Amino acid sequence: MATKRMTPGFSDQVMGLVKALRTDAPDCVASGVVDMATGMLLSYETIDNHPPEVLDLLAGATLDLFQGRTVVMIEDVFKERRGITSDHHFFQEILVNSENLTHLFVRMTEQQDVVAVVVCRKSVNVGMLFAQVRRVVREYGL
Repeated sequence: MATKRMTPGFSDQVMGLVKALRTDAPDCVASGVVDMATGMLLSYETIDNHPPEVLDLLAGATLDLFQGRTVVMIEDVFKERRGITSDHHFFQEILVNSENLTHLFVRMTEQQDVVAVVVCRKSVNVGMLFAQVRRVVREYGL
C-alpha cells in the first residue's frame, strides 16, 4: 500500500513532486511544475543544462497547450452544449512526441492551474509513463 508523501508547504510539495516525477517516471530526463495562473515554472530537475530562455518558454508553451485561445473556445462550446457552468477544464493530459523525446503534461487534480511536466527519452514505454506519472500526481494531490 502506497503512503502519501506529506510535506509542510506548497513550495515543498512542488519540489517533492518534481523530484518524485524525475525519479519514478521511466526514462525521465527532466521534470517540472508550471503554474499557469502566474505563467511561471515553479520548479524543475533535468539531467542536461538548458538555456534559461528555453525554460522560461516552457511555462508559456504549457499555458498555450492547455488554455490557449482555441482550446478555451472548444471547452466553452462543449460546456455550453452540455449545460456545464463550472470552471473545470476538459483537457487534463497531453502527450507530445518530438524528434527525440516524449513530453507528458498532466494538470493537477485539485489545483487546475498547476501542470506537471515530464520529459522522457522517445523509447519510453508510454503506458508505464502514464501509470507512473498518474500515481505520483495522485500521491501529491496538488
